[in-house]
Amino acid sequence: MSDTRTVRAGRRTVEVHRPDKVLVPAPEGGGGEALTKAGLVAYHRAVAPFLLPQLRGRPLMLERHPDGVDGPRFMQKNASAHYPDWIRRVEVDKEGGTVRHVVCEDTATLVYLADQACLTLHRWLSRADAPQRPDRLVFDLDPADGADFAQVRRAAHDLGELLDELRLPFGLMTTGSRGLHAVVPIRGDEDFDDVRAFAKDVAELLAERHPDRLTTAARKKDRGERLYLDVQRNAYAQTAVAPWTVRARPGAPVAAPFAREQLDDPALDARRWTVADAVEQARTKPWAELTGRGRSLGPARRRLGALRG
Repeated sequence: MSDTRTVRAGRRTVEVHRPDKVLVPAPEGGGGEALTKAGLVAYHRAVAPFLLPQLRGRPLMLERHPDGVDGPRFMQKNASAHYPDWIRRVEVDKEGGTVRHVVCEDTATLVYLADQACLTLHRWLSRADAPQRPDRLVFDLDPADGADFAQVRRAAHDLGELLDELRLPFGLMTTGSRGLHAVVPIRGDEDFDDVRAFAKDVAELLAERHPDRLTTAARKKDRGERLYLDVQRNAYAQTAVAPWTVRARPGAPVAAPFAREQLDDPALDARRWTVADAVEQARTKPWAELTGRGRSLGPARRRLGALRG
């Protein structure tokens, strides 16, 4: 059997090396199959119509597992020098210099990154042409260790009700790991400091409403059994896991957007969808209503001020 295959992706042909290499083992006790490099390529090609709109124009951090998830993990910011010229890069400022990130614009890039054993794609909340101005705001609902997922579902309901009061649209997403993300599309006319301050104020009000269940305490020892409302991803050069990307866990769970009404599904948990059924979920277009221009935070900030008194 050849150690290399060629895959057609749009106008390009991409070589895939060691296609039978297992990247993610099957879950213990059955209930799924191992994910090979060829399987990751096939998933990326199938999910591309839904994944690419979430990636285009955004700097990426690449989570690579060359020897599978049981081997070393590499969190890669700088694009490797050997990457082909047709893969877009963007140079952005960092403390003391710059970083050249990959920007994924097409299916061929997705296939190439899969060949590089890039399992998970982490995206910036801003775009390459305006890196200091986020157009996404993320609330990370991080459950307490050992907590039932009902804690997360309830917190998502609480947050959704508050965002409704603020008249902000949002999309819910499993993380493929522990909790859920709530993603708010915003206009991109404020800097990260102002956006994070707004998110912090929202989280603090929510924790004040439900102090027995929710907290904004950054230190784990201060949280007890309460769910942590994490807004720290809303900062320059920070990233959040991209919708429809695969996580490095047995069974290859996917960070999957879902409709708000699915929140009450008893089968819902952080790893509800995998590479086996995520494309089917994507075809339901759960975030269809979020495709328009993001909201300005000005009116929401005034409403928040009124709620806080």
